[in-house]
Amino acid sequence: MKTSQRALSATSLPQAPREDAGSRFTKYMVMMGIRIACFVLMAVVHPYGWYTFVFAAGAIFLPYLAVIVANVGADVGARTAETPERQIEAPGATTPTPPPAAPTVIRIAETPRLDAPRDAPRDDAS
Repeated sequence: MKTSQRALSATSLPQAPREDAGSRFTKYMVMMGIRIACFVLMAVVHPYGWYTFVFAAGAIFLPYLAVIVANVGADVGARTAETPERQIEAPGATTPTPPPAAPTVIRIAETPRLDAPRDAPRDDAS
């Protein structure tokens, strides 16, 4: 699997799975509500006419469309990645500053303490 070497920004991350599932469920329920409304209108509205067939088509085909729309996840490729470097224009600046050549990455590594060896006796009063 190929991994990206670029730093990710919080604005370029995809939607959380729980929020994505919630939005898909909401879309599905709205479409099924429209389907129920089409079914009721098909049976209730008199005199029957061309609109009855429109309501019938909605009642028949909306479940299929609701499942298709609900199963389509968030479009990850459509989002553009934002740079993690913070670039704010200074007020009154006339010349733009050139962008940095590469993003600055700060790495923190823990090293052992040098001032107290591990085998040294402690001065704890007991």
